[in-house]
Amino acid sequence: MLPPNGGGGVAVAIRSSGRTLFFNYGQANAARRLPVGTDSIFNLASVSKLFAATLLAQAVEQGELRLDDPVADYVTELREGGGIRRVTLLQLATHTSGLPRIPQSYEPWHRGKYTLPDFIRFLKSWKADKNHEPGKQDEYSNTGFIVLRLALERRFKIPFTALMEQRLTQRLAMNATALPPPPALLSRAVQGYDSDGKPIGTPGEEQSTLDWPGSGQIFSSARDMATFLAANLGELPDHRPLESAMALAQHDIFAISLDVAQALAWEIVSSAHPSIIEKNGGLRTTSTYIGMIAQKKLGVVILANRGKQPATRVGRQILLGLAGRPSMPRETSNAK
Repeated sequence: MLPPNGGGGVAVAIRSSGRTLFFNYGQANAARRLPVGTDSIFNLASVSKLFAATLLAQAVEQGELRLDDPVADYVTELREGGGIRRVTLLQLATHTSGLPRIPQSYEPWHRGKYTLPDFIRFLKSWKADKNHEPGKQDEYSNTGFIVLRLALERRFKIPFTALMEQRLTQRLAMNATALPPPPALLSRAVQGYDSDGKPIGTPGEEQSTLDWPGSGQIFSSARDMATFLAANLGELPDHRPLESAMALAQHDIFAISLDVAQALAWEIVSSAHPSIIEKNGGLRTTSTYIGMIAQKKLGVVILANRGKQPATRVGRQILLGLAGRPSMPRETSNAK
């Protein structure tokens, strides 16, 4: 998967026949001569969205909120807004809100990072148009998932980081998953490298245009993400209520194309035969993927600390190879 030149490595977890296998390659930190390991800490990039989607599905399963609730019911400042008042929790979690990918796409004049007051002001000023109508189109939106985090915070009156820990990561003993990584995990955080293998920033550094607690990316290890994968496959019998919520998050809701459907953060690739349920992520210094063939109880996690690597293609090849199908019929990548 990785070019031979420059820095970077990859940690892989495979779930098959009820067991987990780990494969590691390359450098967590070339300057320090540290190899990638199963417990190395990676920036999950957009794979982070699965955590908010799982918490949303869990709250729905427990009757604590509904998917069609307007976000302004919880982030009450938005009741004074325009288009945002019509946006629901479901639309946020399925990229159908109409909100832009990042706030700067709508406000190119804005300089610097967004504080929470900046972000609320932007949301209140946002106006839907014929190409950005809530519930009418697929438009990938990092913004929407940050709004979803805010809504969950307000509903449960607890910071998103603590909510994630109490309701998800602690229950699954995912002790190496955090937002952002605390000092105890920073020593295991990988150095990030760009697509040419050049180091960028420092290990454990967030890459976000938002600047308030809980607004950045989630960090995790291959070992922790393998546990998350097993739970999503329904293979942890001590966590049936949580697995039921995860199954709800995997239901297709909105057709992106003839071959790809949107669930709650997850995407379902039907052209794979058997279908693949997946989510990928990418930043300048990270390439991530998690995918499943649910009916065959197969899954894979790929975490790379180098940007613009083909994690999605390789992940699909692994899944289809394990399922006895050598390749995709055609490329349907919807990489984010």
